[in-house]
Amino acid sequence: MASLLLAQPLFNSASTNSLSSSSSPLTKGIPWVSLVGKASRSLPIPASNNKPRNTNAPIVCLRGGTVPVQPSSETEASVAFGRKSFPPDFAFGAATAAYQVEGAWNEGGRGPSIWDTYTQQHPERIDDRSNGNVTADSYHRYKDDVKLLKDMNMDSYRFSISWSRILPKGSLKGGINQEGIKYYNNLINELLKNGITPYVTLFHWDVPQALEDEYGGFLSKNIMNDFKDYCEVCFKEFGDRVKHWITLNEPWTFSSMGYGLGRHAPGRCSSILGCSVGDSIVEPYIVTHNLLLAHGAAAKLYKDKYQAKQGGLVGITLVCMWYRPYDESHRHMEAATRALDFMLAWYMEPLVHGDYPFNMKAIVRNRLPTFSKEEEEMIKGSYDFIGINYYTARYARCVSFSVDETPFLHINEAYAEQLEEKDGVPIGQSNGSWIYVYPRGLKDLLLYIRKRFENPAIYITENGISSVEKTDDKTKDEELADDMRKHYLSVHIAEIREAIREGANVLTGGEKEKEILTVRRSLSRSTAGRGRLQRMAALPLLVSGVESCRLYSSVIPHGHQRSSSVFVQVTDDEQRDRRRGP
Repeated sequence: MASLLLAQPLFNSASTNSLSSSSSPLTKGIPWVSLVGKASRSLPIPASNNKPRNTNAPIVCLRGGTVPVQPSSETEASVAFGRKSFPPDFAFGAATAAYQVEGAWNEGGRGPSIWDTYTQQHPERIDDRSNGNVTADSYHRYKDDVKLLKDMNMDSYRFSISWSRILPKGSLKGGINQEGIKYYNNLINELLKNGITPYVTLFHWDVPQALEDEYGGFLSKNIMNDFKDYCEVCFKEFGDRVKHWITLNEPWTFSSMGYGLGRHAPGRCSSILGCSVGDSIVEPYIVTHNLLLAHGAAAKLYKDKYQAKQGGLVGITLVCMWYRPYDESHRHMEAATRALDFMLAWYMEPLVHGDYPFNMKAIVRNRLPTFSKEEEEMIKGSYDFIGINYYTARYARCVSFSVDETPFLHINEAYAEQLEEKDGVPIGQSNGSWIYVYPRGLKDLLLYIRKRFENPAIYITENGISSVEKTDDKTKDEELADDMRKHYLSVHIAEIREAIREGANVLTGGEKEKEILTVRRSLSRSTAGRGRLQRMAALPLLVSGVESCRLYSSVIPHGHQRSSSVFVQVTDDEQRDRRRGP
């Protein structure tokens, strides 16, 4: 899951710092979607008057987690702003995943991953039967990509490292691939030469196939040590220049889509859902448990051995929808809380407090793994920041619970029906994809995290909207217009700014990070020390992502749509040439 959040739509040109009211459809009063109150209604988007909104609306606190509910307030989706609306070191960027953009699947010493196996052995599970063999060919064309980032005025680039390009067999005993080391060194150096800060994701779902064959990948605790070894190679080789490390990208998606629904690699689920192997109410919990252990081990290694001398930060990226109660009755508000527990608190509670949320322990019971005391201490506080990927929202409607019936899918154990509309009215505007435009949800999510999880430092690591329409019959100018995506990004950026004004701890790429490192070095890992760190007031960074600055050929699981950048940089003819390889 990836998308692009970029700064360029906010400018008239590369040299201006604000948006002319005549250059944006949003500032001309084009109707958009109301974010709060009724399920949906149109309203013109006002220009920013730079005044903070009234925050005196009533707050409703929910048992199991504090969720701010503002039944009738309006959202000022201010869009006439640019970089000057944020602190000077607020960073805008793009992001990719290695399997989606690198190509060169069997070149340069790279070993296969589970996504190579999945797409090549089951092409019917991919919407257009494509695979990652070539994709955007970033392995050969990384300099072109960096140039595009620079041309788009990006401050940062979040990319993932292919585990099997560094360790072809997944472990040190299979040897380190020096060609892979060279590729990522070249990419990092090219970014820095062009003034672009690298943000590196260490795992974006591409488990080396060798480890899947050897012990079942993340179904086994054995993977914790192999992942830690792989991360150490990366810290050693790239840590002198990389100062932002993300251990895992969207562990919820990896466990739920790969082991619950069977729609992502490795394609495991219960037979009732059509898979030949798997258990959809057992394996997602095991996989998540081992993902958290792997994250904790890698983060501890970095903090204990590398952070002091390299001066970087380490965190984890989580994905979450916002869940709006179907109505203001207690049962539906509780359903919204449970939905957030099963998507976000599943990870945040162990990271902050060392154990799973009460609702999950009460419902899942003995199918939910437990942490040892040593594991609890390793995981608790094992982050300098939390990355948040936000795309859309749903209504949450309570589903009756019965002790005599166990759902066949772990997602259903939240006992919250997730609805895209209420009384026939969608929660937000949609272009036909799974994404309904609900920017207020991003602000609400950030403030929810602030209240429930001790206000951790946050990066917005992904945000965007999918493309579903066929583009073969469009001209280049029509492609470049891309109005809906520009609208989407503008109103979401406005909500981030509002969340910051109301106390959300969204990081910058500058001085506040240095402050965090200073406190990290001077404080012990005691509860008091962590509390002081978590209360620090940090200002915002926005590193956000998509498949690529120019990516059009990424692999999309069946039933999903790809996101693309606001500015499509590659013509159809050039893209066809790239599919044929270098």
